[in-house]
Amino acid sequence: MNQQESPHSVPPPLIELRDVCCGYGERTILDGVNLRLERGQVLALIGTSGGGKTTLLRLLGRQIRPTRGQVFFDGKDLAPLSQDELYAVRRRMGMLFQFGALFTDLSVFENVAFPLREHTQLPEAMIRDLVLMKLNAVGLRGSRDLMPSEVSGGMARRVALARAIALDPEVVLYDEPFAGLDPISLGVAARLIRDLNDALGLTSVIVTHDLHETFAIADRVAMIANGRIVAQGTPAELQASEDPLVRQFVGAQADGPVRFHQPALPVAADFGVQS
Repeated sequence: MNQQESPHSVPPPLIELRDVCCGYGERTILDGVNLRLERGQVLALIGTSGGGKTTLLRLLGRQIRPTRGQVFFDGKDLAPLSQDELYAVRRRMGMLFQFGALFTDLSVFENVAFPLREHTQLPEAMIRDLVLMKLNAVGLRGSRDLMPSEVSGGMARRVALARAIALDPEVVLYDEPFAGLDPISLGVAARLIRDLNDALGLTSVIVTHDLHETFAIADRVAMIANGRIVAQGTPAELQASEDPLVRQFVGAQADGPVRFHQPALPVAADFGVQS
């Protein structure tokens, strides 16, 4: 019996990208990305806007496919899966979209109940109990009858989180979960992500630009720039990095490898100044 067949062999990482390349049309977004995420961890994806962070999330849900390389979920290559197999994998994932993306014509309760009604045959009494449990976990059981227009931005994000965990997923993908939140709501959302990750045995991937809150809850951080992962490690390791690009991003410096001034003609030539 070889090591792979051994009952005592180490299980594969929950998420793994091997030499992944992808893009849109002629534009390459990710080029040779390698990444592993073990079960139970919180991974933060950081980097400049347009660098490929959300594209990576789309790869994990197989909304798009790599042009080269492989994306694995629990040891399965996502690319060759049939539609039924892909849907089965997606039911093991939860997604919190940017700004929550709640159904505006459904109440808070009905928003959280939606995935349970779509993907299970549970009786209504059990759905009711599950929805109330999920809302209680995010502190909003008392807001179940409100409409999305009647809750604050921070509360809407928590409703979306309750919906994302409604089916008890193994992994939750967060696309800018802190965008537009005030400091109090941001702190509450960050702690909820960490607490739910630990309490429910989740694995979390967070695309974010809010470094302070994210570094406080993440186990690992991966920085994407120029289509590649240029640095990864613990939050402390990235904060101590001597890499100029990492230092510029983490320190919010205006100039560095990412230039404030984009390439252009000399000022004199552009303004027609005669020497």
